[in-house]
Amino acid sequence: MKKLLILLVTSLALLSGQALQAQKITLEDIFEKGTFRAQSVYGLRSMNDGVHYTTMEAQKRIVKYSYKTGDEVETLFDIAKIDDAPISSFSAYEFSDDETKILLTTERKSIYRRSYTAEYYVWNSVTEELTELSDKGPQQLATFSPDGNYVAYVRDNNIFIKNLKFGSTHQATKDGKFNEIINGAPDWVYEEEFGYNKAFWWSPDSKFLAYVRFDEREVPEFSMPMYAGATPTLEDNKLYPGEYTFKYPKAGETNSTVEVYSYEVKTKIGIKVDIGEKTDIYIPRLKWTPDANELVVMRLNRHQNQIDILYANPYTGDTRNFLTEKNDRYIAENFLDAFTYLEDGSFVVQSERDGWSHLYLYDKQGFEITQLTEGDFDVTDFYGYDPAKELYYYQAAAESPLRREVYYISQDKKEKGKLSTLEGTNSAVFSKNFKYFISYYSSAKVPNYITLHDNKDGEQIRFLQDNTVLKNTVKNMSIPQKEFFTFTTSEGVELNGWMLKPNNFDASEKYPVFMTQYSGPNSQSVRDSWGGVGWNEYLAQEGFLVVCVDPRGTGARGEDFRKVTYMQLGKYESDDQVEAAKYLTTLPYVDAKNISIFGWSYGGFMTLLTMEKGGDLFKAGISVAPVTSWRFYDTVYTERFMRTPEENTEGYDDNSPLSHAGDIKGHLLIVHGTADDNVHAQNTFEMTEKMVQAGVQFDMAMYTNRNHGIRGGNTSMHLYTKMTNFLKDVLMEK
Repeated sequence: MKKLLILLVTSLALLSGQALQAQKITLEDIFEKGTFRAQSVYGLRSMNDGVHYTTMEAQKRIVKYSYKTGDEVETLFDIAKIDDAPISSFSAYEFSDDETKILLTTERKSIYRRSYTAEYYVWNSVTEELTELSDKGPQQLATFSPDGNYVAYVRDNNIFIKNLKFGSTHQATKDGKFNEIINGAPDWVYEEEFGYNKAFWWSPDSKFLAYVRFDEREVPEFSMPMYAGATPTLEDNKLYPGEYTFKYPKAGETNSTVEVYSYEVKTKIGIKVDIGEKTDIYIPRLKWTPDANELVVMRLNRHQNQIDILYANPYTGDTRNFLTEKNDRYIAENFLDAFTYLEDGSFVVQSERDGWSHLYLYDKQGFEITQLTEGDFDVTDFYGYDPAKELYYYQAAAESPLRREVYYISQDKKEKGKLSTLEGTNSAVFSKNFKYFISYYSSAKVPNYITLHDNKDGEQIRFLQDNTVLKNTVKNMSIPQKEFFTFTTSEGVELNGWMLKPNNFDASEKYPVFMTQYSGPNSQSVRDSWGGVGWNEYLAQEGFLVVCVDPRGTGARGEDFRKVTYMQLGKYESDDQVEAAKYLTTLPYVDAKNISIFGWSYGGFMTLLTMEKGGDLFKAGISVAPVTSWRFYDTVYTERFMRTPEENTEGYDDNSPLSHAGDIKGHLLIVHGTADDNVHAQNTFEMTEKMVQAGVQFDMAMYTNRNHGIRGGNTSMHLYTKMTNFLKDVLMEK
C-alpha cells in the first residue's frame, strides 16, 4: 500500500509538472495555432438610418442588427439561400448608397501591400439576382457610383464602367499597359507611401469619374529573381529562375508623370484637368465638393513641404488655387485623410502649424474660421461632425503619448468633453447619424474590448466582444506583462519604454537583454495598447529581459520631437537606442555583457546603425529586411524626410550603415526575403559585401521568393526558430 501511495504521488507530480510545462508559450502557439489571436467585430457597416448596422458572418451572410437592442433584424444576404450560387464565400462587401445593391469581393489575390485583384459579384436585393461583374478576367477596385447605377473598376491598367441597368460595360481608357501607363490605380510608390490603392473618385451626382493617369515609362525598373522552389525538375521547365520586373523610383530618380482627368459618363469624354506646368509633383488624392460642382485636386510638391488644393471645373478642366498649406520641413501624411468636407461646403483640415497636430475649420470660400483643438498634444484621428449636436469628434493623445482618448468639441468650444472612460487606447466608429458609436478599447494588459454606446449620454448599451477566452488563456499561462518606464538621456531627453520581465523574476539575478524597436518617423512601439502575445512574450518566458524604447522621431509628442530627424534619418534614433542600452546597464538585474538589439525594416536599419555606434555594448543583433542606405529606397518616403541625395549627400551617407560596416563588434544575424519589393534584398547584399571586405563576421539567412513580411507556409516558424536559437546561442552560452 505504501509503495502504491508513493507511486500515485509520484505519478501525480509528473502529471502536474507536464501540465505546467504544457502551459508554456510555444512558437507553434504564436505562428501556427493562433492560440493568442484576439477576436474583433468584422465587416461592420453603419446603415443609412443610423439605427442599424450590418456584419459579415462566416464569409457567407450579411446580417442586419439593431444598435439599440443588439437583436438580429434580418439577413440581407445569404449564399446558402441562392440556388446554384456561383460563389461559396466572400471576403468583403460594400452597399450601394441606397442599400439596394451589395458588391461582394471573392477570389482576392494580393499584388503589393494594398493592391489586389478579385472577382466581384453584385447582389440586387430588389430583383434577388446575383450577377458577375465581369467574365473577362480578374478586376481591381470595383466601386459603386453614388446613384447605384454603375460600377467602375480597373483591369489591365484601364478603367471600365459597367451599367447595371442594362448590363453593358464601357472601357473608359485604352492606353493602359503594364510598366508603362496606369489609369485609375496608383503606381508602386504612391500605393506604398501615400497609403491608398484606388486612384479614381466618383462625383456625388454620378455624372463624372475623376481619375489619375500615371505615366511610368521613364521610371527606372527593378528586377527580382523568382525561383521555382527547392527542387526544380526538367519536366516543369524550372531549371532557370524567372524574373519579376517593376517600376521603382529610388531616391533622387524619376517619378511617374501624373495627369488628372474628369471623365463624363454620359458623353464618354475624358477632360484633362489643368494641374500646372510643373511635372515633378505628386497628386496624392482627389476629392469632390459636396455639391459636385468642383473637382478637388491635392497637388504636393516633390519636397512635400507645400500642398495646394486646386478646384477644377469638371466640364472644362480649368483650375484655381483654393488653399495652400506649407511647412518648414514636410507636410504630415494625416493632412490628406483628415481633410473632410461638411454638408454646407465648409471643411476641416489637420495641421501642425502651431507645433502640434490639430484640427482647423474653414468656410467654403477657403477662409479659416477657427482652430477647433488646441494644446500641447497631438490629435491622432478625426471622426467627423454631427450637425444635429454641432459637435466635432476626434481621437487624441491628450493625457499621455502612450494612450489615446476619444473627444468631442463644439465650434465655440463651450461644449467639449471625453467620450472614452478607460485608460489605454480608445477609438470609435460612429453610426451615420452619430446617434450611436462602437468603442474599441485595449491596453497593455487588456485585449480588444468592443462595446456599443448611445451617443446621447455615452451610456454603454452592451459589449460586442470582450475576448474572455483569450483573457483566461493569458491569465492561466502567467504570461509576462509590460511595465512602462521613462529615463533621461545624457542630452536631457526623456524617452518612454516598456519592459517584459521573465516569469519568476528575481531582482538579485542578472538577465540577458533583448531590445526590440522600430524607431521610424511618427511610429510608436511604446503604447498602452494590446500588442498580443507573441515572440517578445515568448523570449521573456525563455529568460530574456525584453525592452522597447521609442527614440526621438517617433509620434504623439509634437512636431519638433517628431521631425528632429529631418535631413538626417537614423542619427538621433540610433543615439537614443545606444543611450537606452547604457541606461539598462545601470539596472542591477541586467547582464551588461549580454545585450542584444532587434529590428525589422526601419528597425533593421536602426539595428545596424546602433550596433555600429554602440560597439562592444551590443553582444548580438538581428537585422531583418533592413534599409542599409537611403539611396536604395523610394522617392516619396525617403525624400519626405531627407530630400534628394544631390541636396543632402552628407545626410544620406553619414547615417548609412554601409558607411560604418567595419564598426560592428557583436554577433550579427542579417535576414532578408529575396522577393522583397519594398526594401530590396540589394540592401542586405551590399551590406554583407561591405562587412566581408571589412573582416566582420556575421550570420545570414535569405528566404526564397518571400516579400517584406517574410511569411507563407512554414516560413514564419523557420525564421523565428532561427532567430530564437541565435539569441540563445550567443547570449545564454555557458
